[in-house]
Amino acid sequence: MVSLTQHHKKLERNITLLGVFAFLAVTVGGIVEIAPLFWIDNTIEKVDGMRPYTPLEQAGRDIYVREGCYVCHSQMIRPFRDEVERYGHYSLAAESMYDHPFQWGSKRTGPDLARVGGRYSDEWHVQHLKDPRAVVPESVMPPYAFLADRDLEIGDPAAQLVALKNVGVPYSKADIERAKADLLAQADPNADAGDLATRYPKAQIRDFDGNPQRLTEMDALVAYLQMLGTLVDVNSAAAQEDLAKEKGR
Repeated sequence: MVSLTQHHKKLERNITLLGVFAFLAVTVGGIVEIAPLFWIDNTIEKVDGMRPYTPLEQAGRDIYVREGCYVCHSQMIRPFRDEVERYGHYSLAAESMYDHPFQWGSKRTGPDLARVGGRYSDEWHVQHLKDPRAVVPESVMPPYAFLADRDLEIGDPAAQLVALKNVGVPYSKADIERAKADLLAQADPNADAGDLATRYPKAQIRDFDGNPQRLTEMDALVAYLQMLGTLVDVNSAAAQEDLAKEKGR
């Protein structure tokens, strides 16, 4: 016992030895934690209903990130009673499997938005973005009225889908070929959407900002917000995920 204590004191007082042993400890721990991942195809269990974003939803998500919405709003409901009762079922990893970057986190100035889709009307979202205190008097959120005055810059949505496909998002050849047409059709209920709803189940097709004469950044952002948390039957998916974990033990 005395010998071990003496060795430990020697290690603590010798910065070189301490550095070497600390490096070895971190190396062994890193190998144990990281090496098994090379033999696992995917660390996320797929769940029914999850799909990539439509081009319009992806455009809205880009605006969401551009405007820094993630700084005040997380998209991760933790499995605690107070969070589940307020925001809904806890978040599943699979719900963010196509996010680049994902929007998880615990910093919240405003409420979590993981399941905000369908909770409010399009009109509510538009008014909230234009003048937050008109619908939530205690809100400290800045106004984003300019989104309704900006035409959505379409650019080359097909190229964006190709880039996302290269990092693992399973867009099909048809998705890429029809990216621009899909983007325009989703915000125009009078347009021929073709098989958009088939390739993107639960895609909401309508004018989102209340101005059918223009395709604006507001359209895209509201389309994105309205789909959050609506794709997966979380109760059955959670049961499916738990079963997969049990089989893996």
